[in-house]
Amino acid sequence: MNANIAGFLRSAAQRDPDGAAVISGERRWTWREVDEAADACAAALVRRGLHAGDRVALLLGNSAEFVVAYYGIARAGLVSVPLNPAYTVAEVAVMLADSGARMVLVQDATREVGEASAEALPGCEVVCVGTAEWTDLLASGEGAVLVEPSTPVDALALLLFTAGTSGRPKGAMLTHGALRANTEMLLGLSTPAAVLPDDVVLLVLPLFHVYGLNTGLGLAVAAGATIVLTDRFDPVETLDLVRRWGVTTIPGAPAMFQAWSRVPGARESLGSIRLLSSGGSPLPPAILEAFQAQVGVGIYEGYGMTETAPVVSTTLVSGAPRPGSVGRPLPGVEILLVDESGGPVDDGDPGEVWVRGPSVFRGYWPHGEGGPDDAGWFHSGDVAYLDESGDLHLVDRRREVILVNGFNVYPREIELVIDQMSFVAEAAVVGVPDDDTGEAVVALVVPAPGSGVTAEDVAAHCAERLARFKCPTSIRVVTALPHSATGKVAKGRLREVYGESGYGS
Repeated sequence: MNANIAGFLRSAAQRDPDGAAVISGERRWTWREVDEAADACAAALVRRGLHAGDRVALLLGNSAEFVVAYYGIARAGLVSVPLNPAYTVAEVAVMLADSGARMVLVQDATREVGEASAEALPGCEVVCVGTAEWTDLLASGEGAVLVEPSTPVDALALLLFTAGTSGRPKGAMLTHGALRANTEMLLGLSTPAAVLPDDVVLLVLPLFHVYGLNTGLGLAVAAGATIVLTDRFDPVETLDLVRRWGVTTIPGAPAMFQAWSRVPGARESLGSIRLLSSGGSPLPPAILEAFQAQVGVGIYEGYGMTETAPVVSTTLVSGAPRPGSVGRPLPGVEILLVDESGGPVDDGDPGEVWVRGPSVFRGYWPHGEGGPDDAGWFHSGDVAYLDESGDLHLVDRRREVILVNGFNVYPREIELVIDQMSFVAEAAVVGVPDDDTGEAVVALVVPAPGSGVTAEDVAAHCAERLARFKCPTSIRVVTALPHSATGKVAKGRLREVYGESGYGS
């Protein structure tokens, strides 16, 4: 069996060649057009001298070019490395160097960052989509006979960078088999179906994120559903897209649903909707209940992570939205709740979530550290419990990751940036609940004696070195931080005391 994920695109083109595949702006692509463009992209990359397993980074927003490039890279047996277009040169440079990317695809808005980031990487070519060089690249592959590799299930398809407590980004290695398995598990759901061939799917979730990339794009392509792409979430503009194109299905995040519920006429605008799903960060029960009351549509919630490609569980399996629940595991995914010694917890007690199944990643680039244990279990670091119905409820995260609009923000990365300031003696970063973004980033800074460092100084320093969504929205200059008996900063106490937002000292 050829496990290559680009096979989903080929099948959609064979089933309905002239059907609407991708709508981006005023451009409507058929399945034949997307498939042929992916063929040309794949052949062109091979002609440029890239070989199976080489990495190609994508510093792109949501666009038809992203779709073409992603499936072209896969079809050529290469590895995609999607990166957030909001990242700075310092952030992108680290990931390019670690991945050893041979090429970076950029757009006008990211060209400068891409070129500056690739300067120190010998042999890394930068190509700007939407320009003559992109047109020439595709043209060089048109009509070429590409001998597609027979892709095994364990072949690497995707490197998605995440980070640990060290703050150093790590590339999660997702195989064709893992991505395909998660897609096929979701396709198998029927009460209700996660996606249908006649669905029109709005994709405002970023394609550089595993949720938008596989649960959004990958699932829609596999089903042959029409995809409406937009690169920016604006509550009013996206509702206009729903009305214009008759959107029936939207994978989203809590902040999106909360924003829509505040728009006058949202109930009428969402009248064509068959299914709404939420992920990326926990959906507060109050938002679910308020949205359902105001708009008249329920929201199915799921749980997953980059390392599981991504869906572990969803209320689609349970059959109905349930406030506070992330549903049951997908058929084919096993979960185990364990205590601190690795033993099973008692019924109803919380424990760390271990995950096993064909959609689990291979470990972190390049040697597979942090992957599944010898028995195939991935230790997620998340804490949850199972209720009497068998539905999963998330309780906490042992890892200190902060989820801002569903994007991972790692406190240690921000602390390392702030620690670079000579006038800072100590810094700690925590996440606190936020109605609009799910969580907000709060930084507590202790100045060096006599330095007089201000919150504005720290904010400016962070803005130059971190993507905007990682920058603290609240910075507090304090005289001291609380510590545990072992000398670690007691972050639990910080969250309790410094939960307010806004700059201050």
